[in-house]
Amino acid sequence: MAYLSTRYGVINAQPNSGYSPNTIEGAKEKGAYYTPEHVVRSLLSWAVRSTEDSLLDPSCGDGRFVAGHLRSVGIEQDPNASAAAMQRAPGALIYEGDFFTWAGSTEERFECAAGNPPFIRYQRFRGATRARAIDLCDTLGVRFSALSSSWPLFLVATGHLLRPGGRMAFVVPAEVGHAPYSAPLIEYLTKNFGFLQIVAVRSKLFPHLSEDCWLLYAHSKGGTTQEICLSVLDSFHHSVTPPPVDVRVALSTWRSTWNRRLRPFLMPKAVRDLYERVTHDDGCLRLGTLAQVNIGYISGANDFFHLRLSEAQDMGIPSACLQVTVRNGRALPSSRLDPTVVERWLREDRQTLLLRLQKNQELPVPVRSYLETARAKQVSGGYKCRTRHPWYVVPDVKIPDYFLSYMSGRQVLLVENAARCSCTNSLHTVRLKDKAALPRIQAMQNSQLFQLSCEIEGHPLGGGMLKLEPREACKILVPGLTTLAEADSNIVEDGITALQAWRHYGSA
Repeated sequence: MAYLSTRYGVINAQPNSGYSPNTIEGAKEKGAYYTPEHVVRSLLSWAVRSTEDSLLDPSCGDGRFVAGHLRSVGIEQDPNASAAAMQRAPGALIYEGDFFTWAGSTEERFECAAGNPPFIRYQRFRGATRARAIDLCDTLGVRFSALSSSWPLFLVATGHLLRPGGRMAFVVPAEVGHAPYSAPLIEYLTKNFGFLQIVAVRSKLFPHLSEDCWLLYAHSKGGTTQEICLSVLDSFHHSVTPPPVDVRVALSTWRSTWNRRLRPFLMPKAVRDLYERVTHDDGCLRLGTLAQVNIGYISGANDFFHLRLSEAQDMGIPSACLQVTVRNGRALPSSRLDPTVVERWLREDRQTLLLRLQKNQELPVPVRSYLETARAKQVSGGYKCRTRHPWYVVPDVKIPDYFLSYMSGRQVLLVENAARCSCTNSLHTVRLKDKAALPRIQAMQNSQLFQLSCEIEGHPLGGGMLKLEPREACKILVPGLTTLAEADSNIVEDGITALQAWRHYGSA
C-alpha cells in the first residue's frame, strides 16, 4: 500500500505553489523535468549492486527512480508529484517535504543514491529552503556562493547520507563543466569518494529543453581521488555500466590551467596542448591584466532614455545632454566603430541618443519638460529608476576603448571605439589600463586564437549562443605577437568547431 511515511520524524509539507510540474511553467518553477526511461534504468544499474541495497532519491518527482528498486526512499516537496510517486512505487517510502530539512535531521544512511535533482536557478531557489540548504552544506565544509543553482547542493547533501563505500549516479546539467558553483561540488566529491566520473553527452537527453544534461557517477564513499574521469559521448544509450573513460583529468590541472572547468576537455588533445603552451608562454597575458571589463549601463527604461535625432531636435534638447550609444551588438561593425558609422545612424534616425544627465546639473527647459511628461512619471516609478537619485540620471555610463560581445553566435566581436560612444548592458566595455597595450589588443582582435579563447573561457547558453560574463572575459588570452603568428590555425579552428558543436551553434 502506498503511504506517506513519518518514520524519520514529521516533515512539514510545503504549501502547493499553484504550479504543476507537468506544465512548462511548473517545471521551470520547481526544476522538475522528468527523466527518460533509458537514463533511469542506466543510472539505477550503475548505482544499485544488490537487492539489499537501500536507495535514496532526494527529489523523487513522480517516482521513476524509486519505482526501479524495492528498497527505496524518495523525498518530494510537491504534493501532486509525491502522490504520483506513491502510485508508481507502492513499495517505496515517499516523504512529502523539504529534502534539506529531512537530510539535516535523519540518522538513516544508504548504500546508493540516484536521481535527477531540481535544476532551479538562484533567482528562484530562495527563501527558507535555500537557507537550510546553504547551512547544511556549510556544516559539511562546502561553501556555495549566493549565485548557486539548487542541484549541486542536493548532491552534496545526498553524498553525506551515503554509507562508507556508497555510490551515487545522477543526471546533472552540462554546467557541471563550467559553472563556478560546480567547483565546490567536484571538490567535495573528490575529497569524499574514491572515484568520480562525469559523462558529457552532446545530444540532448531532454530534447524539448534548451538545457543540456550530462551524467555524474561517484563511488567508494569515504575514499579520495586526485582525478576526474571524463567520458565524452555524442549520444547516450542504455548501459548497465558507465561508459569507458576518455580523459583522466588531474585535479591540479583542472584547478590551474583550466580554471576548474571540464568543458575544455571536449576539444581534441592537440587543441588543449596548444592552448596550454600559449597560456604558459612568458609573453602571454590575460585581458583582465591589461584592461577593465564591465557591463554597459542599465537605463531602467531604454525606450524613454534613448531618443532619435528627430525627437531630440523637435523637443529642443541640447546636444550637450545627449550621448551617442550602442544599443546592442547587432549594430556594431566587425572591428572598428568610427564617426562615419555614427553619422549613418543619425541619418537613419535610429534611437541611439542617450539622455545623459548629471547629478546637480541645472536642467535646460526642454529637458525639464520631457521629464515632466506622463511617460516620464510612469518611468520614474519603475524599480531601477525609483531606487536612484535623481531618478533620471543613468549611472555607469562609460566611454570605453573597445566593445566586447556579451552573447555571440559564430564570432565574438572586439570592436575599437573610435567614435567614442557608450553602450548598454547588452555589451561589455573594455577600458585599457595602459594605452601601450593597444598594439597587442589590435593584433589579437581578429585572430582565431582570440575566438578560441573566448569559446574556452565563456560558456554556452540556450539557443546555441556563447555568453561571456565580465569575470570570464578577463580570462581571455592576449598572447605575444610571436605566439599569435606561430599558432597552428588548423588546430585552433578544430577547437572552435568542437566547442561550437557542443553548444549546438548552427543546429539549435
